[in-house]
Amino acid sequence: MTVLDLTRAEWRTSTHSSGNGNCLEVAGVDGRVAVRDSKDRPGPVLVFPHASWRHFVAGIEALG
Repeated sequence: MTVLDLTRAEWRTSTHSSGNGNCLEVAGVDGRVAVRDSKDRPGPVLVFPHASWRHFVAGIEALG
């Protein structure tokens, strides 16, 4: 397993976020997408291949 260096990641939240701290944050790192909970920033991070993330977002958008 390769460890992904997230020290320089530029985390962001959705512009639709209400700013109450209950958000997901995403960062593009080395062609992948890292996702973390804004309430637990030092906690676990999920990492997805960019193509998988695009499919996930397209599925969410299709829900309306």
